[in-house]
Amino acid sequence: MPTRFDFLVIGGGSGGLAGARRAAELGAKTAVIENHKLGGTCVNVGCVPKKVMWNAAVHAEYLHDHSDYGFDVENVRFSWETLKAKRDAYVSHLNRIYRNNLDKAKIQTIHGHATFTNDPEPTVEVNGRKYTAPHILIATGGQPSVLSDAEVPGAHLGITSDGFFELERLPKRSVIVGAGYIAVEMAGILSTLGSKTSLVIRQTGVLRNFDAFISTNCTKELQNTGVDLWKNSQVTSVSKKDSGLEVTIVTKDPEKKNDEEKISTIQEVDCLLWAIGRQPNTSGLNLTELGVDTDERGHIVVDEFQNTSRSGIYAVGDVCGKALLTPEEAVKLKGKENVKIYKTSFTPMYYALTTRKSPCIMKLVCVGKEETVMGLHMQGLGCDEMLQGFAVAIKMGATKADFDRTVAIHPTSSEEFVTMR
Repeated sequence: MPTRFDFLVIGGGSGGLAGARRAAELGAKTAVIENHKLGGTCVNVGCVPKKVMWNAAVHAEYLHDHSDYGFDVENVRFSWETLKAKRDAYVSHLNRIYRNNLDKAKIQTIHGHATFTNDPEPTVEVNGRKYTAPHILIATGGQPSVLSDAEVPGAHLGITSDGFFELERLPKRSVIVGAGYIAVEMAGILSTLGSKTSLVIRQTGVLRNFDAFISTNCTKELQNTGVDLWKNSQVTSVSKKDSGLEVTIVTKDPEKKNDEEKISTIQEVDCLLWAIGRQPNTSGLNLTELGVDTDERGHIVVDEFQNTSRSGIYAVGDVCGKALLTPEEAVKLKGKENVKIYKTSFTPMYYALTTRKSPCIMKLVCVGKEETVMGLHMQGLGCDEMLQGFAVAIKMGATKADFDRTVAIHPTSSEEFVTMR
């Protein structure tokens, strides 16, 4: 006889835990099924530990500016081992907080992998035991896509972003494959912390799914900061040598019509990292048996209220894919005549005294006669902290006129958003 709950959540990441706690607050008997650590990708191998590494890279960048601001700093040493130990301890601390929060909310935690059964009512089996509920939320997230040795000989010698957080020491020579945000982040972090880093991309720029304004600037900045960018290139094989990995790369010259290719090798590589995308984490769930529709990439199809094609089954988070907003998307949805773009590029005041320079770029995507702000793009110093406040304004339906009427806080970079013309 299955154990019955009012609300059952599969996946202990951000979306699943938020749903579970809300259901428990409303009085539902709730359980969370998780086969790894609580917190999901974000806490364990994503946003949180990556932001710690990014913070370390920021410190390394600022060291270049100390003399420009009058500081004499010599013999600065960096310890990857110390950083890793403190980072991992922080992540473990967060794991415990999530577990304690579930216990306080009287939410049962079930450790193991869930598989839907063919029972008459939606039921999952975990470690030989069955659990059922009239409402089941699938929040299993995503995982890094991997290549097989059949696709690229020696591909198994590389790691993914998950493996990045297991590195015991700073690699001397790194090769990152991919052009998405994870590849860009990893390349930037490793390069800034002192690893000689190459980024292999299939086309001419990174972040191709982002706004073109952001993509172009980021590609240029990566090169300016020392990342060795291999454009129009693909890794074709990887082999292990006594001195490290040997990565073979084929580069095409788009200017030549005969598809001429150049074959190169990068030697003595001690970190090859595949960042070629992510895929929904649905393996073993048995969604076909349940009658839940998925798209061509395996993401669960949901409506605006997160309902799946099966009544009583919901899905949230990366397992459903992602929604993107670019000017092109806005034009498609609203029509070209109803979309207006504002953008600017400048050097933040911080760099006024420094030899090192890095631009800040901003863009507003507005629609309709009222110029309602539908999208806001930014890249540069402080953008991570800036964007949250503007996101609230956009959610509340702010217009360009609302931005214009806001007093500019000077001197800041954020004032550019309210003075943009």
